[in-house]
Amino acid sequence: MEGILPTLRWSDKERIRKHLHACGDAKLKTRYLILVNLINDRSVPDIVIALQVGRSTVYAVAKRFRELGEAGLVDRREENGQRKLDERYLASLHTVVESSMRDYGWRRSTWTREILMETLVRETGVRIHVSTMSTALRMIGARQGRPKPTVGCPWSARAKSRRLREIKALIDNLPDDEVAVYEDEVDIHLNPKIGPDWMVPGQQKEVLTPGKNVKRYLAGAVDTRTNELIWVEDEKKDSLLFILLLWKLVQHYSDAKVIHVILDNYSIHSTKQVDVSLATEHGQRLQLHFLPPYCPDHNRIERVWRDLHAAVTRNHQCESITHLMTEVRYWLRMRNRKTQKTLAA
Repeated sequence: MEGILPTLRWSDKERIRKHLHACGDAKLKTRYLILVNLINDRSVPDIVIALQVGRSTVYAVAKRFRELGEAGLVDRREENGQRKLDERYLASLHTVVESSMRDYGWRRSTWTREILMETLVRETGVRIHVSTMSTALRMIGARQGRPKPTVGCPWSARAKSRRLREIKALIDNLPDDEVAVYEDEVDIHLNPKIGPDWMVPGQQKEVLTPGKNVKRYLAGAVDTRTNELIWVEDEKKDSLLFILLLWKLVQHYSDAKVIHVILDNYSIHSTKQVDVSLATEHGQRLQLHFLPPYCPDHNRIERVWRDLHAAVTRNHQCESITHLMTEVRYWLRMRNRKTQKTLAA
């Protein structure tokens, strides 16, 4: 284009096109593409749209070409010396980010880019700019997420591992005439759980909350073989809710010799009412297997409840608990249908 590029001979244009086709560096190739488009008299706005680059980039490429020729297209940062974000630096950053700040002597609870920079200076001797730290964090796949609150298991590591191995062996060697299920309860609140959602620029979605909360409770069990969910509902979360589920399991698995129930140590699972129920003729078909305390990640049904909250209760717009429970039941039924189709496929 006149005024942006100098007048070029035909042989110069052909040489530039050949260098474009032979170029293997993506960024350098983009500069060559800008140059070739300018040579072909395409306007700057058209080049911006076609190559998805900024107008300033187009003008900068043209300026460097006018001053230095093709040598001006090469990334001059290669003259800056040794690359700072090398494998050693990124590996150290990965280790630091996955650790606690107190492990490195900081009296804070969350990392900032500035503190990460200072910590990496201590660990590697390399100092970078805060914007470069943002690049480094993207390179290691780091993200800002919400930590998961946990409670430490009071058992020894050996005792915990032994119990988990026993439960795994039970499931792996389950006889054909026996069934194993993972059991747990979940709270359904009319006041919706607030969680992230997609929004367009300038928008903040609103979730109407009824104010006065109303609760319902589910007790459920997931079959370890079929992944089918069996559940009961009640207005209270007590031993009766758990016993209702146990009797539903007895009816649902009427042909099973033994029904193994894998569950946590919640108090409603170990009351005198439960003991009396298990002592009956039908109750003797049920065997309870308690997980180590505070180990929800080892209870497979927890994943079902997380999916339920994500799909139904989070940011819901239901005005009544009746409406909300209708949506909950629909989602649970649809989940079981999908599970059945997966098994049939």
